[in-house]
Amino acid sequence: MSSNSVFERRSNGGLAATAKDYQDPPPAPLIDAREFTQWSFYRAITVEFVATLMFLYILVLTVIGYDTQSATNVCGGVGVLGIAWAVGGMIFVLVYCTAGISGGHINPAVTFGLFLAQKISLIRAVFYIMAQCLGAICGCALAKSFQKAYYVRYRGGTNILADGYSITTGLGAEIAGTFILVYTVFSATDPKRNARDSHVPVLAPLPIGFAVFIVHLATIPITGTGINPARSFGAAVIYNRTEAWDHHWIFWVGPFVGAAIAAIYHQVIIRAGAIKALGSFRTSSAL
Repeated sequence: MSSNSVFERRSNGGLAATAKDYQDPPPAPLIDAREFTQWSFYRAITVEFVATLMFLYILVLTVIGYDTQSATNVCGGVGVLGIAWAVGGMIFVLVYCTAGISGGHINPAVTFGLFLAQKISLIRAVFYIMAQCLGAICGCALAKSFQKAYYVRYRGGTNILADGYSITTGLGAEIAGTFILVYTVFSATDPKRNARDSHVPVLAPLPIGFAVFIVHLATIPITGTGINPARSFGAAVIYNRTEAWDHHWIFWVGPFVGAAIAAIYHQVIIRAGAIKALGSFRTSSAL
């Protein structure tokens, strides 16, 4: 039986083999040195850098603007809801613009999750993360150049564990928030859904942006919402005060753990990776 066949249950309870209506892309090699010879590789890295720069620029200025206005008027500024909308909306725009070039990661946690799922090579993952972190630093530096006094006064959008919350709570919030985001990325880009629902590829950036929006609403009061190590790192580097580094590890460990759980959940449970592997093993053994 072909590996492109699936089973459908007949009305009499039996199983009938039918052809797949979609094709899974082959797993990316762990190390693909050929990427260094391809212009598309460097173009994708550049796109990740620029996209992350723009993301941090908008995020930091939105946060500073809210803090500045609310300092003199309790009802001033866009509020937490406005910050969440700005961040989620910007992710929607950037993913829409970059998905066809780099995949629209803009987040080391997303890159890490896709690497674990064998969607990208180790080389691409490492260079993406480097570009994202550098872009985040440049984006924060650009925002600071426009609002230097307010940037320092209001901590430049740095992720800091809020008073009254334990390290465990902050770490848990980052893990859960990143799981929601990365799981949404996997679901929105699933080739099975893309093949069966023609509108899915076009709308993929929308649920990803909404996931970021919802997670920010839930976790801004706890950690300021990281769920993106590059975002946290860039802000901490430019602000560069002791409080920015006190619990900075949370914003790396939490997102990477959340991304890993999402990758395993989607590949093993949702896409039944373990069952498919077991079925292939049994078929090969029977030959």
